[in-house]
Amino acid sequence: MDPLRVAVVGLGVMAQVVYLPLLARRRDVFKVCAVCDLDRNHAETLGRELSVPAYDDAAAMMDAGGFEAVIILTAGSHARLVKDALDRRYWVLCESPLAYSRAELNGIPGDARLMVGCAKQYDPATYRLQEELHKVGGAGAVRQMDISILHPSDESQLLFARARASRPVSERLAVQREADDEVLTAALGTDSERLRRLYAQVVLGGVGQELALMRLLFGVPATVDHVSVWPADVFPPSIEVSGVLLDSGCGRYGLRRHCLPSYPAYHETVAVHHEHGSLELDFLTPYLLNAPTTLTVTSRVGTTERKAVYRDIAEAFERQLIAFNRFVTEEEPPLTGIEGALADIGAAQRIIRRYAEWAGIPAKVERAEEEGAQ
Repeated sequence: MDPLRVAVVGLGVMAQVVYLPLLARRRDVFKVCAVCDLDRNHAETLGRELSVPAYDDAAAMMDAGGFEAVIILTAGSHARLVKDALDRRYWVLCESPLAYSRAELNGIPGDARLMVGCAKQYDPATYRLQEELHKVGGAGAVRQMDISILHPSDESQLLFARARASRPVSERLAVQREADDEVLTAALGTDSERLRRLYAQVVLGGVGQELALMRLLFGVPATVDHVSVWPADVFPPSIEVSGVLLDSGCGRYGLRRHCLPSYPAYHETVAVHHEHGSLELDFLTPYLLNAPTTLTVTSRVGTTERKAVYRDIAEAFERQLIAFNRFVTEEEPPLTGIEGALADIGAAQRIIRRYAEWAGIPAKVERAEEEGAQ
């Protein structure tokens, strides 16, 4: 079968450090045919290196064609670009968050040619955790799920990468930011700059991947009981979220993300405690390809506590790309499509709504009482 011809929109860090190297590694199933970035000089530099056409306007690139699928890696809301690509009958892989609001996605059907990226869902350690969880009785056996993230600055995580910066002209950036601000104001029902930034950068942009991982393992959290954000004079701040994990009332969850600019290294732990033991994932920074996620399975045999440790160097982003190829060529459904993305946006809005109530910030969040918002 011929390689899937793709175009890449957004040539920032994730494109340079993760996606383009993996697409080059998998020339057997992918062929990059065009690139696009708001910074035309930056796009042309990468286009020359890849020997493909370069654009600074995604619509013009899609109209020119020459490919079957579009990979969207831009900052901010991706809804407009996704709709433009789907309207032109392209298959789409879009990094999360797909959008800031549910209204932006009106008109996209459930069977759209759309896959939303969440590499943690495709990590081999996540697959093994699912298998181990099934062995002990599934979600109903879970007592507690805890997620803890220690997040250094992106700059410190990327010192090794030597990625080149994209520097669009200020006028183009201003247009994009104004459009994002309008969407955020409509989604949250407030002009509070702090609430908009918390939602976009800390909730959707910060723990959105974890919300998608929780949904894969257990479904959308049943409630959001508590949200704390601190310290007040630091951005991005720490955030803590807790609530009931399942609609049945069994199990709770706790989600904590600490943005610590000078912390030595990125660490993320996902711990699932059940009636018979524990399952614990340790994720490393996503910028290091083939860095293994560790799964530790703790159980009891007689009077002995047993720990089994699994590490797999298969790259989660590569597995995600192969899943996208199968989605296009074999119509194998992705782990997250439009319905999953809508569910994650709804969960994020429930979190920001609870925080607004706690902080006394007047807001009318788009996601109202339907679906049992707490």
